[in-house]
Parts: sequence; structure tokens; C-alpha cells
Amino acid sequence: MDLDTAVELTRTGDVWVFRGTSVPDRAIQLTTNSPVNHVGMSVVVDDLPPLMWHAELGRSLVDMWTGTHQRGVQLHDLRDAVLVWGRRYGQQAWLRQLDPLTDRAMEDAALRMVARLNGTPFPSTAQLAGRWALGRMPFRNRARERRLETAYCAEVMALTYEEMGLLTQARRPGYYDPGRFWSGDSLELEGGFALGGEIRVDLPE
Repeated sequence: MDLDTAVELTRTGDVWVFRGTSVPDRAIQLTTNSPVNHVGMSVVVDDLPPLMWHAELGRSLVDMWTGTHQRGVQLHDLRDAVLVWGRRYGQQAWLRQLDPLTDRAMEDAALRMVARLNGTPFPSTAQLAGRWALGRMPFRNRARERRLETAYCAEVMALTYEEMGLLTQARRPGYYDPGRFWSGDSLELEGGFALGGEIRVDLPE
């Protein structure tokens, strides 16, 4: 599917997964045993252009929530974000569509998470590794762990899906990595929702 068609078809809650070939990309893929290393979510509301909700180290694009360039958790113009990840970072993108469509209450829940998490710094490599390991251990205070001082892409996805009612709060945010949102994993959604298979998205010449 070409990028313009994908942007036209995408709706709030759809998942975008990316695969690169750099050394950091390959390290994430090997660690998570999946072919992907980055994940983001479509936010499509009212008359706004389709947006990408994700977390990254760069600040190439204007954050659509604050109107500034920032690192960490960001809300970008979706088409521009996919172009940056494809052309600048050398990433192949795939779209996974959520079925059925989200309703207004779920869109409002997603926007609450944008307001809550936007601008949260990206974790250091040591923090990321520590949280990934901690995410596989039992926990007690789930409410406290929803207020993260730093957040990476898969944690942002998981917390937003939880707020939308698509995931339970049965796991730490650090349990989720980009590979959890790849179709080869057994991610189970609540409320009769499911994600479709990956649709390859090709960039314009």
C-alpha cells in the first residue's frame, strides 16, 4: 500500500510498526525476538490531519500538541513522521488496523493520554534495559507505575491502549516492547477488538 492511501485509511488506534537495519535497531530486534524496533499509534480526530503518537529520541518534527520541537513522547503529523522514519532513519513501515473502529469515548481516552504523557523524556539505554527486565517480574502498585518519569514507544502504546480499554492493567508498562505489537506475538485485546496483519507501506519516490 502506498503511504497516501495508508494515511487516508488509518483511524485512531491503528498500529504502525517499523523495522530498521542500524546497529541499535538490530539490537532491539534481537532482544525482543521480533523483526520490528519501533511502534506508534494513529490518532485521527475531527478535522485534524492524521497524527502519529509515539516516543523517539529525535526532534525533527513539530509536536502537534505543544507546537514545539522536542524529544521524547510526541504527537506528529502522521505522514511526515512515516517519511522521516523511512527516509532519514532507513525504516520500513507497516500498518496494522484495529477492528472494529474506535468510538468517540475511546478517542477521548487517547487524547487524555496525549495530554498526560506528551513531552515525557525518552529513557536512557540503561533505564530502558532495566524496565524491560523489571516488566517481566510481579508487581504490586500498578497505579504508581502508570506515572512514568521517562517512557519509550511501546510503553506509550501500552498505556494508551489501557486508557482506551483495549489492554488490561495486568502487566507493568515495561513488559511491552515493539515486538509485542507485531502480529507474530500473542497480544490479546479486550472488548472484542483485534489488530489485523501487517500491511507494508511504501514511500513515494
